[in-house]
Amino acid sequence: MTTTLITNIGELTTNVGVPGDVCGTIHAAAVLIDDDRIAWAGAAADAPSASATVDAGGRAVIPGFVDSHTHLVFGGDRADEFEARMSGTPYAAGGIRRTVAATRAATDAELRERLAGFVAELHGQGTTTFEVKTGYGLTVDDEARLARLAAEVTDEVTFLGAHVLPTEYTDRRDQYVDLVCGEMLAACAPHSRWIDVFCETGAFTSGEARRILDAGKARGLRARVHGNQLGHGEGVRLAVAVDAASVDHCTYLDDEDVAALAASDTVATLLPGVEFSTRQPYPDARRLLDARVTVALASDCNPGSSFTSSMPLMVALAVREMNMTVTEAVWAATAGGARALRRDDIGAIAPGMRADLVLLDAPTRIHLAYRPGVPLVRTVWKDGVVL
Repeated sequence: MTTTLITNIGELTTNVGVPGDVCGTIHAAAVLIDDDRIAWAGAAADAPSASATVDAGGRAVIPGFVDSHTHLVFGGDRADEFEARMSGTPYAAGGIRRTVAATRAATDAELRERLAGFVAELHGQGTTTFEVKTGYGLTVDDEARLARLAAEVTDEVTFLGAHVLPTEYTDRRDQYVDLVCGEMLAACAPHSRWIDVFCETGAFTSGEARRILDAGKARGLRARVHGNQLGHGEGVRLAVAVDAASVDHCTYLDDEDVAALAASDTVATLLPGVEFSTRQPYPDARRLLDARVTVALASDCNPGSSFTSSMPLMVALAVREMNMTVTEAVWAATAGGARALRRDDIGAIAPGMRADLVLLDAPTRIHLAYRPGVPLVRTVWKDGVVL
């Protein structure tokens, strides 16, 4: 049996919260890895012996980032849309159909190769767990292959057949919803853990979304919701009503939305990369945190509205633009993401947890926001193995 002791850690973020410090910070710390799990964490002076030792050199260690919202399986490119938005063209959900056309035209090999590149990006920036959605196929066969390809790289696959209405169903909304709830769901459920709906003007109504989510739950899938991104709407309250694990975006919230989230187990997942890329207003995380809503951060990596896989960037944007402290943002990007995926084995550094850790090339987690855009990830362990 091989054990590894990471010692001489200047600042250890455990996420085992104590009063006044949700990140459960330990200075002059050490962590013992036994196979794929954390066996011990505490003061370096009290560390047990191990068969191998890694000297952190006074650097900071945090849990691996948990990115609970991505769209990584797609074809094509929409850089021209980004340039147009930067010149003043407002964002609209309709651009998704361009990616649908390009994805349908791509081969499995092309999609798999591109997906592998994104996974390498995620790992290189400290993300050890990530969710991947379908949603760029919108036919039975294409959605099923996207789910199958996603399942090759993660256990956290989300069926998003209800992303937008495909062009060929423009005048047949009810038929498409029937398809999503029936044959498409049946084809994707074996590869998926989650079902998601884009409940928004220009996408799906709350009634349609409720029907789709109920159909998914009947097949054993857990619910997630895209909601309140483009304006005030019913997405948040729908998510709470169906006990969704997470409602993502939450850009436009009224007091009733915040109260509903605060009284529920539904996580508000904020996606600041979207606001960065679309010039929409950033959500006010402080309002949610003050109401004791559980907040997660995720990248929403996709070709249209947030083409970044960088969770360190999400932390920096949350601190600069969304009124979060660094401690709150790092917790949201790790433990918060785990809550959004209803996982209790990741997002923290404590005995029994998966050994998913990131050694930063910095003395504190503050540098994730203090030095935005700088590659600070030095070493990543996933299930106890250096990536």
